[in-house]
Amino acid sequence: MQVQKFLMLIDEIIQQKISDLHITPNDYPYIRNKVGDVVPVESFWKLGDDDIKDICNLLLSREFIEKTIDLSFEYKGSRFRVNISRVLRGVTLAFRTIPTIIPKPEDIMLPESLLEYTAKDKWIILVTGPTGSGKSTTMAAMLDYINTHHKRHIIMLEDPIEFVHQNKSSLVHQRELGKQFDSFPDGIKSILREDPDVIVIGEMRDLETIEAAITLAETWHLVFSTLHTNDTVQTVDRIIQSFPADKQNQVRMQFGLAMRLIMSQILLPRKDKWGRVVVREIMMNSDSIRNLIIRGDTQHMYSVLETSKQEWMQLMDDNLISLYRRGAITLDSVKNSIRDFSRVSGIAETE
Repeated sequence: MQVQKFLMLIDEIIQQKISDLHITPNDYPYIRNKVGDVVPVESFWKLGDDDIKDICNLLLSREFIEKTIDLSFEYKGSRFRVNISRVLRGVTLAFRTIPTIIPKPEDIMLPESLLEYTAKDKWIILVTGPTGSGKSTTMAAMLDYINTHHKRHIIMLEDPIEFVHQNKSSLVHQRELGKQFDSFPDGIKSILREDPDVIVIGEMRDLETIEAAITLAETWHLVFSTLHTNDTVQTVDRIIQSFPADKQNQVRMQFGLAMRLIMSQILLPRKDKWGRVVVREIMMNSDSIRNLIIRGDTQHMYSVLETSKQEWMQLMDDNLISLYRRGAITLDSVKNSIRDFSRVSGIAETE
């Protein structure tokens, strides 16, 4: 394969502002189009095993010998998050475009009043959702707000580095897994000797990292991280259930006191124009939420979210219905994403 032909494809991805590119053995490249569907690029050609080997060699500067690896790739000023993995038929590559410009909060529907409220000295802030739901973009906007309006020392552990933050009012240090640190637990231990105010843990992947994040918040640090969970209540349950049964009561107390905000989100195709719109569920740590976490009574949190709009809280189902009534998403999108399906019957679709 001529590497130049692959780079021409990357050029096209950049120009068309495509979010995702997938390369799979003996098939056309696939992209995720503007409405979120994965479709083949039949104007290209089917890539064989040797073609994929050449691409891996370009990205890694060596032969791919692992089962899976994550890395970043930069080309002509554009950056990509890349995963290379072995599958039944060979090796696949997934490219995710990393926007170079950190969005303004209003561009992704984050109210400034909420950002200022959460930019405090000691808390855990979690952004959760499935892969490709814009978690990194949301977290980047929140961190950029702190960087712009507060004088803090921000240290970020990422896998890989996505948005590159410049020093503004704050001092920002970014590290990439495998390059500047070997594991999240080891990276966290090093951070504590560097006088941080804000600590970003790219993803809470294991019990040791979750436990460290809670401890950091208890020692007067503001901690940001992400999880792959579908809503805010599931996030609380996932964190508590990560610990052995004999430690869960203690962790409920610790997390109930340390949590500031959980924001869960998904991206849905827009009905009113090309592209996708973010749908969010927001849980703030009110007295009611804290007591439910400590008691382990999480099933009642949905009711608190629904009745606490004045405290910035928001139920995902309410946000779905609101976006539908504003003409931003279709009724099918609501049906496919809503938790309480009985609420769909009360919605009359209007043309």
